[in-house]
Amino acid sequence: MHALDLLAAAAAAESPNLWGALGCAVAYSASLLATLDAFADLILARGDSPAGRLTPGIGMKFASKLIAAAIAVVSAAIVLALDDNWFAFTTLSVAFIVVVGIGVFVLLRHAKVAASPPAAAGGGGIRPAS
Repeated sequence: MHALDLLAAAAAAESPNLWGALGCAVAYSASLLATLDAFADLILARGDSPAGRLTPGIGMKFASKLIAAAIAVVSAAIVLALDDNWFAFTTLSVAFIVVVGIGVFVLLRHAKVAASPPAAAGGGGIRPAS
């Protein structure tokens, strides 16, 4: 009986901590939402401010959200790596990188569209019949 108890304890020690993985998933998702919220703040602030420049307060708000998100993601990744939960580490990291990459693409596209000159007035539309 004693050998079976040791074997069961060794098998239990090898399984990943599911509660820890759940907590890390929550940290990743909260960081993802904070990052996308920071991108949205940046787009809205550039549209509302004169000459598309950020005020110091909006810039600090944007940077603080990104820094907090980075700290949470790195901390959660370290916890998953220390727990040897490579599946959760990989899937959460890839999902985070993909969604943030899409957000950066949208942010850059919006900046490009906002920087382009407006179309000439009266250049298009339906012409009256002659």
